[in-house]
Amino acid sequence: QVQLQESGPGLVKPSQTLSLTCTVSGASITIINYRWSWIRQPPGKGLEWMGLMRYDGVTTYSPSLQSRTSISRDNAKNTVYLQMNSLKPEDTAVYYCAAQGAVGGPYNYWGQGTQVTVSS
Repeated sequence: QVQLQESGPGLVKPSQTLSLTCTVSGASITIINYRWSWIRQPPGKGLEWMGLMRYDGVTTYSPSLQSRTSISRDNAKNTVYLQMNSLKPEDTAVYYCAAQGAVGGPYNYWGQGTQVTVSS
């Protein structure tokens, strides 16, 4: 049973940095070919893919968010991290981590999501 759990602050002030953690259980984040993504959904809008880290540590990001976003991991803790700086009110969203088994494959596993509100 593979489970993903997001955690982090629910409220962030404008201009500050968001740091979220995705804790994975039931499977190693280094499992062959798997990709671990961060995806967000602003209120009333669709899902927006933010970026991912491959099983081998290679990262890629949405061009619109690349300059503000960094994904990292701790293999010993089996966790994937998201850092996003210069937060704006429009960054308010539910943030998810999700896993794919291959390039272009379905998202096999999802966390339940964590609400992040950017407000002063």
